[in-house]
Amino acid sequence: MYKTKAYTATSATSPLTGTTIPRRDPTEHDVQIEILFCGICHSDLHSVRNEWSEFMPTVYPIVPGHEIVGRVTKVGTAVTRYKPGDLAAVGCLVDSDRTCPRCKAGLENFCPNLKLTFNSPDTHLGGVTYGGYSDSIVVDERFVLRVPSNLDLAGTAPLLCAGITTYSPMRRNSVGKGKKVGVVGLGGLGHMAVKFAHALGAHVVVFTTSPNKKDDALRLGADEVVLSRDASQMQKHAGSIDFILDAVSADHDINAYLNLLALDGNLTIVGAPPKPLGVSAFSLIFGNRSFSGSNIGGIPQTQEMLDFCGAHNITADVEVIPMQKVNEAYERLVKSDVKYRFSIDMASLDAE
Repeated sequence: MYKTKAYTATSATSPLTGTTIPRRDPTEHDVQIEILFCGICHSDLHSVRNEWSEFMPTVYPIVPGHEIVGRVTKVGTAVTRYKPGDLAAVGCLVDSDRTCPRCKAGLENFCPNLKLTFNSPDTHLGGVTYGGYSDSIVVDERFVLRVPSNLDLAGTAPLLCAGITTYSPMRRNSVGKGKKVGVVGLGGLGHMAVKFAHALGAHVVVFTTSPNKKDDALRLGADEVVLSRDASQMQKHAGSIDFILDAVSADHDINAYLNLLALDGNLTIVGAPPKPLGVSAFSLIFGNRSFSGSNIGGIPQTQEMLDFCGAHNITADVEVIPMQKVNEAYERLVKSDVKYRFSIDMASLDAE
C-alpha cells in the first residue's frame, strides 16, 4: 500500500479539499497509472452531494472522478497489454465478476457485481474505491484502456464517460451514411453526440432552446439547428428522423421529439431528468417507434470508441482547470457555465 494526493469531500455539504488516500500496491494483473487529466462529470457532482441517495447512496469520504487519462508507471508481473510509459485511460468501471453472461459478452457495465471507479466496495483495501481526483490509481489491466497517441489528453479524458455514453447508442442504432440523426441538447453529452454522428456520416440536426448555440452546433458538425420552442421549425422535421439522442436532464416534452421519428425510428435518452417523463402511447404506436435508454458501454466498445476518436481526431471541447478550482467548477456546472466539459490538470496537485 502507498499514499497518494487526492481531493475528497467528507459530507454532502462540504467542499472538496486536499488530502492523501491509500492505494494498493500493484498485484500481478494490475497497472499503476500516474493521472495526468481527469474530467468532471455531472455524476461526480451528484455523488459528492449525495443527490442520488435513493439508488446510489454516497459513502464518505468520497474521491470522485471516472474520466481518467494518464501514463503507466508500474505493471504487475502477469500484465501483457501495458508497459511503463504507455498512455492509458480508466473510465467508469474498475472491475466486475468477469464470469456472468454480460461480462462474457463484453457488457461489463451491466454486470450485477460491477465495481465502479469510485464509491464501490474496495475488495483490496476495504472501504470504498477512490476515483480520479488524485495523483495515481491502480486498476486491473482488463479495465485499462489504450489512448491513441495523436489525441489531446485533456480533451480525451471526458471521452471515458461523455464519449462512450453517446457513442454506444449510435453504434447500436447503426448511425451512419444515409441516416438522419437528431441531437437534443448541446451540452457535455450533446456536443460529443454531434461530433460522433457527423464523423459516422449522418445528417445531423441539433435541437436546442438557445438561439446563441447555433454557431457552435454548426462548428461541431451539425447540418441543421432547430430552435425547439419554434413549432414551425419542429414541424418541418416531423416523421423524418431515424435516430434521436436526447441528452437533456431537465424536464421536457418527450413526445415532441418522439413525433419527429421516422418509421421504425428510435429515441434514446442519456440525460437523467429528475421526474418521470410522460410518454404518449400514440407517439410510439403510430410509426412503430421505440423509446429507450443507454448506459455507457462495456470495455471492448469503450476501446473501440477511443480508437474511432484516434482515427477521426475527436476529443471533447474542454476548459482545463487546476485542482484548486474544482469547487468553483462544480458551481459553474450547476449553471451550465462551461463549453463543454471541465478537465482537471492533475499536475496542479503538486502545488498542494
